[in-house]
Amino acid sequence: MKNKVLVIGSGGREHALAWRLSLSSSVAQVFVAPGNPGCAQEKNVENIAIASDDYDQLIAFAKDNAINLVVVGPEQPLCDGLVDLMTQEGIKCFGPSAKAAQLEGSKVYSKNFLKKYNIPTASYASFTEIDSAINYLTQQNFPIVIKADGLAAGKGVVIAETEEQGIKTIKDMLAGNAFGEAGHRIVIEEFLVGEEASFIVVVDGKNFVPMATSQDHKARDNGDKGPNTGGMGAYSPAPCVTKKVFDKTIEEIIKPTIEGMINEGAPFIGFLYAGLMIDKNNNPKVLEFNVRFGDPETQPIMMRLQSNLDEICLRAIGQNLENFDLSWNKKSSLGVVLAEKGYPGNYAKGSLINGLDFVEKDVKIFHAGTQREGETVVTNGGRVLCVCALADTLKQAQQLAYLGVEKLDWQSKYYRSDIGFKAIEL
Repeated sequence: MKNKVLVIGSGGREHALAWRLSLSSSVAQVFVAPGNPGCAQEKNVENIAIASDDYDQLIAFAKDNAINLVVVGPEQPLCDGLVDLMTQEGIKCFGPSAKAAQLEGSKVYSKNFLKKYNIPTASYASFTEIDSAINYLTQQNFPIVIKADGLAAGKGVVIAETEEQGIKTIKDMLAGNAFGEAGHRIVIEEFLVGEEASFIVVVDGKNFVPMATSQDHKARDNGDKGPNTGGMGAYSPAPCVTKKVFDKTIEEIIKPTIEGMINEGAPFIGFLYAGLMIDKNNNPKVLEFNVRFGDPETQPIMMRLQSNLDEICLRAIGQNLENFDLSWNKKSSLGVVLAEKGYPGNYAKGSLINGLDFVEKDVKIFHAGTQREGETVVTNGGRVLCVCALADTLKQAQQLAYLGVEKLDWQSKYYRSDIGFKAIEL
């Protein structure tokens, strides 16, 4: 009997996961709660009008519809303990427990965990008081990184170039409440130099299987300049993750993290995402952990995945990943995010999007911040679409993706024109 799957969330990551699940030979139907207009266009995918934080309704839907697998996209439901709630009801739900999700849910927990298990990361200190934070800041080198402790939708990280900017950020986070609950504690940490990469593995509590490597662009503007965002584009594989870096990451970061979580009484099941900084000597350090798939890395990675995604998730839940391998398309994939002008600050919504009927082989448009209005689709978020392409080389994937970008249009469209520049000789 084929599986019925429920994906929770409404962004580009969830569209990509739902699409990939719908292509699985062992899946009959995919539901997405609440989903987006892009999900609804996929074959055997149906949006369900339940909010991703309406946990009682999600559980009721899963039971009433004999759902075999629930895949949680965003971090908030994981940190709130949705997996625990579903598991208690006998529903197979893929993702970490609330206790294990603290690796992302609290920057302070995460940094203390890394220190405790000797996992390479930037030096740091955490604060709740403005004066002591400023006192520490004035003794550090710049630039320096200041992070809100809790979840801030990918925006709770500021790289302060000067002491003045650092002091303002500390005051905004601790007194000004720029990030609400997330900013009641902050972490101030050393600014690491090198090449960033996303290293994602599927974990069953003890065993793990690496996903394809990827790299995203967090800065809003060309040349990796401008404010930090949730991600403006990504590509896979990441050339900076050489065999040496890959092996070091497994031995020095992934294995100690999985063993450490067992030790903490919170075995990790789900997608474990280590954001890495790789220095010139090929030494990786952990910038951050995420406890779910990254966005926009999911989109190009799903373009390359050839194994059944539902099988991977169910094996992880059943603690059965030992000696399991994933099959990948050897081609490269690159995705460009189309955002609203002004993101990650203030931006407009409701602009009519033209060109969504664009069709090209090996190009896929994933929806993120969109909404259907009658027969049309309008913008409804900071990151609106992600155009992904699959090709023999990263350069060809880049050219193909930007071909798609040019076909899409709305009043206040904004995107970077250099996604992949680090990996491609421009």
